[in-house]
Amino acid sequence: MGNEAILEYAKRIEALAQIGLTYSPNPYDLERYAELKEISFKLMAQVTQLSVEKLQIHFDDKKEYITPKVDVRAVVFNEANQILLVKESADGHWSLPGGWADIGYSPREVAVKEVREETGLEVRSTRLLAVLDKRKHPHPPALEYAYKIFVECLPISGQLGGSFDILDCGWFSSDNIPPLSLERITHEQIDLMFDYRKDPERPVSLD
Repeated sequence: MGNEAILEYAKRIEALAQIGLTYSPNPYDLERYAELKEISFKLMAQVTQLSVEKLQIHFDDKKEYITPKVDVRAVVFNEANQILLVKESADGHWSLPGGWADIGYSPREVAVKEVREETGLEVRSTRLLAVLDKRKHPHPPALEYAYKIFVECLPISGQLGGSFDILDCGWFSSDNIPPLSLERITHEQIDLMFDYRKDPERPVSLD
């Protein structure tokens, strides 16, 4: 069994243990759920090189029923059919503008806000392109179980300029895509976005 599979099982064990700790009225079961949680951290530590202590801190604020996180990405093309990408400070590689969804913002609003904050452009969201389960695509193993929402946006005004957590931004053609931040976006997903550009009638992709 590979590290990615072990990590997925460990995250599932952690999620089930947290649900049990949250809802079980039986003190004996609570002890068992706590032990399962510790086992899940030890498994995660083996495959992520993170310490058990860091993993405990990461999951410590998750006291409720565990649900997937939501990653919203804006898909913006210019008139030359080039796609807008941003260079992430976390790894120096490129991704679509976006990030974790914010409380109080709809997916459309998150996409527009992320483009403005990361690139300086004002855009208008037009349609939903895809809702993908991150686990079903060739991203590196990650602690969070996440759904990825891709929202098409049209540029309205503004000039390109980075932000404090973005090193650079620019327009790229399909045959000139820079090294991608695979934790955030894959080559297959970029290709899919270009497919939507070519075919406005293409139906929403849904995992």
